[in-house]
Amino acid sequence: MSDRGLSFSLQAIHRQLAAMPCARYLIRLIHHRSRRPFPGSRLWTAPQLGQEATVKFLRARNREGYDVYFQPYAFRGNAGYILIDLDQAEPGVLDAMCAQGHQPCVVIETSPGHLQAWVHVSTQPLLPAVASAIGREVARLYHGDPASTDWRHVGRLAGFTNQKPRRRLPSGLAPWVKLRHATPGLARHSYALLQSGRRSRTFSSAPPRQPLQGTAHPVSMPPAVAVPSAAAVYQSWLQRLRIPQRFPHPDWSIADLWIAQELLRSGLPAAAVKTILQEGSPGFPRHHAAPEDYLQRTLTRARTAMADAFPARPIPDPLR
Repeated sequence: MSDRGLSFSLQAIHRQLAAMPCARYLIRLIHHRSRRPFPGSRLWTAPQLGQEATVKFLRARNREGYDVYFQPYAFRGNAGYILIDLDQAEPGVLDAMCAQGHQPCVVIETSPGHLQAWVHVSTQPLLPAVASAIGREVARLYHGDPASTDWRHVGRLAGFTNQKPRRRLPSGLAPWVKLRHATPGLARHSYALLQSGRRSRTFSSAPPRQPLQGTAHPVSMPPAVAVPSAAAVYQSWLQRLRIPQRFPHPDWSIADLWIAQELLRSGLPAAAVKTILQEGSPGFPRHHAAPEDYLQRTLTRARTAMADAFPARPIPDPLR
């Protein structure tokens, strides 16, 4: 006889992990009555956590009254995922997050009317203070629980039941923790959130170059800036725009132009876009005899294309 509950748990876990890729995940089991954790904090890889034997073990503890909590794990830091506890979710809050470029990669319904959203902001680990600052900012914007913004705060793992007595259904049963949305990828305005979180640190820009003595105007090409994981940002946009899937042998100059348009549109400074192209474009500088001139022309073309495009219409796909 098939176990429909086990099948539901496995499917939900696989989808949640696929939308939140990470080397390790922390699982905590907390008893709903005593609030005591099950002995030992457990770290699992995605294949380990998705095994049937592992899920059976977690389901058994869940039936004993333990709630199953989860967090992508990074040693002494945050793995780049920000949890927003929308305990009393307002109508349209998820639409608002998407419209502002803070779209969640995962949305969990912990019980009817109660949501948790994970926002992917970085492919590299974040300092605790930075992750907490971003959590507070996003919670403020969308009326999330300010007490759940700590960089180590754990969320629910889908596919189990919520054992809290006050969350019981009218029937007396514990509600399922359901996966409502799962789409991998960085939030569109993740870089702006990182800037906000690191505002108190030296991060977003180097001091501006001074004009050369005797020149009337500063050099037009913006200097490179420090962009954490610039190559990873470029790769994430390649995947988001599905360039490798649609064009097995892409013209990288056109791909650079397209990605530059998207980055500038998201509000990223031109100097940061330059760094992302310089460090992320495959094989750069490739055949370009004057890389600086190439980057300048790409940024100029990207700005021109944005200015010419009708604001309410997406930028046309130059690779078509």
